[in-house]
Amino acid sequence: MTDKSGIPSLDQVTLTVIDNYLTTTCREMGLAMMRTAYSPIFNESLDFSCVMFDNRGRMIAQAEFCPSQIGTIKYTVEWMLEELGYDVYKPGDILLMNDPYRGSGHIPEHTILKPVFHEGQIVAFVANCAHLAEPGAKAPGGLAGDATDIFQEGLRIPPVWLMREGKDQDDIWKIILSNHRTPMVSYGDLKAMIGSVHVAETRLINLIRSYGLSVLTVATQDLIAIAERRMREEIRRIPDGVYEFEDVIEDDGVTPGVSYTIRCAVIVEGDELTADFTGSSPQCAGPMNATYAVTGSAVYNALLHLTDPTIPRNEGCYRPIHIVAPPGTIVNCQYPAALVGGNTEVSPRVTDIVFGALANAIPDRVPAAQGGTSCCFLFGGTHPDTGQLYSHFHFEGIGWGGRPRKDGNSQVIVINGNCRNTPVEIFETRYPLSIETYRLLEDSGGPGKNRGGLGIERVFTVRSPEITVSAIFNRMLVQPFGLHGGKPGRSSGIHVRRAGEQAWRTFQEAFGTTSPSKFSGIVLKKGDQVRIIAPGGGGWGDPLEREPERVLQDVTEGFVTPASALRDYGLEVSKTASGKFEIVKAVKRQT
Repeated sequence: MTDKSGIPSLDQVTLTVIDNYLTTTCREMGLAMMRTAYSPIFNESLDFSCVMFDNRGRMIAQAEFCPSQIGTIKYTVEWMLEELGYDVYKPGDILLMNDPYRGSGHIPEHTILKPVFHEGQIVAFVANCAHLAEPGAKAPGGLAGDATDIFQEGLRIPPVWLMREGKDQDDIWKIILSNHRTPMVSYGDLKAMIGSVHVAETRLINLIRSYGLSVLTVATQDLIAIAERRMREEIRRIPDGVYEFEDVIEDDGVTPGVSYTIRCAVIVEGDELTADFTGSSPQCAGPMNATYAVTGSAVYNALLHLTDPTIPRNEGCYRPIHIVAPPGTIVNCQYPAALVGGNTEVSPRVTDIVFGALANAIPDRVPAAQGGTSCCFLFGGTHPDTGQLYSHFHFEGIGWGGRPRKDGNSQVIVINGNCRNTPVEIFETRYPLSIETYRLLEDSGGPGKNRGGLGIERVFTVRSPEITVSAIFNRMLVQPFGLHGGKPGRSSGIHVRRAGEQAWRTFQEAFGTTSPSKFSGIVLKKGDQVRIIAPGGGGWGDPLEREPERVLQDVTEGFVTPASALRDYGLEVSKTASGKFEIVKAVKRQT
């Protein structure tokens, strides 16, 4: 297959064609899901991932969908096959699983797995992982910010046959749909997932007919070897050493006034890298815990951001990367801990921590902290126009951190998501909420030589007699950090203004929730408003080194106020009689 030097035994053209074919097939799986699903979280937000494995469960291809799912599905499929076996399947079988303690990121994320047969033998497995809008938890949408165990977070499904030899297993379908508030939506989304793996099976069989199974087998093994060799070379370019960093999860939604530390030592030895989380806080009482698979996925995410993006994305990428996450800690919680927030909040924090640890080792590649929260806003109820139950998971874009050569991007979904939020028009058509304000928030990006990206402000108004809302936010108390002299980005926030009131209040102030940023089951009435503040990214480098013309451009475009230009960048900016901004003078700036 490959010689001792790791040189592929197939020519580069054939390898490239097959690699592109496999990756494109995964993308086509995603298009099939997007175009046939029922919920906006599928067809607008694209909160799913599509992956292919060989017949021993080794990842051979993936598309550029949701990084947290692509990382966890590696464990999900591996552990499913270890539990059930590699050869107990028949043509037409489809399996379903969403148990976080078996590899899923959290309960809303369901994995569909299908074996692919050729001439009576299993030649591959195709899979997707997707976030169902309603998993049957104590709160609509499933992300209860005050959950205290896994049983409050939804219907937990071990690996089961959803279809056997092409026939639906009606009993399994009945159990699932009887536990979901919106069974028709769940049914449609699961069927979209099933259709997606059918597409992959067809494309894979066509590839085998074109090249032959032996060529495909050699090609996938060669591509795995290439990916491993190239990733090892990337790690070898990082100076050997132990690089440490830590940050906190500010509260768990259940225990008042307690924060939780995540500590990481990134150990680089030759062509291997270990992320060791020894010393991190014990698992918490609320839902802000991560499983081993979530933590591992976040580490992979960080390294894939910092290394050559042309490396084939398969099993080989991950082999030189090792994770040490002590059991019973916030980065490797033990059953039956609540954990739904681990995949939305702890995951991006772990990625930022790995960035922070490597900031001095490879400063020309590492960005400052991103906003680092998904701004999870969940709601549900009975739609006044249809009389039907509805449920939705809304997340926001944030500011990403300033980079060594550029500003951070503004209003981009958190680094573990790579998703899109729901457009205003779709949102207001499907749900009884109107959006009054949706705008970039000035001065939210951390000042720096390269500024952090901006967060946003969004204001909702309730249009139905009542609606039940929940939230899981982070970075509300602890700002996203800057690097190399850059300043922090603005914090997040979620506030409520009751009908007839003038002032915004936190939900803690208005409803007595334990946490201002994590809660569930709050009932709002018609005319009540919710304001979401998504955080900005941290700045990179000393703000006083930012070129004056870039600061002036930021002020002109409304990204930075004149007050911030003076305070943070040492430039006095004012508006001329013609309405244009100009620099009046420089104050305490470096030359």
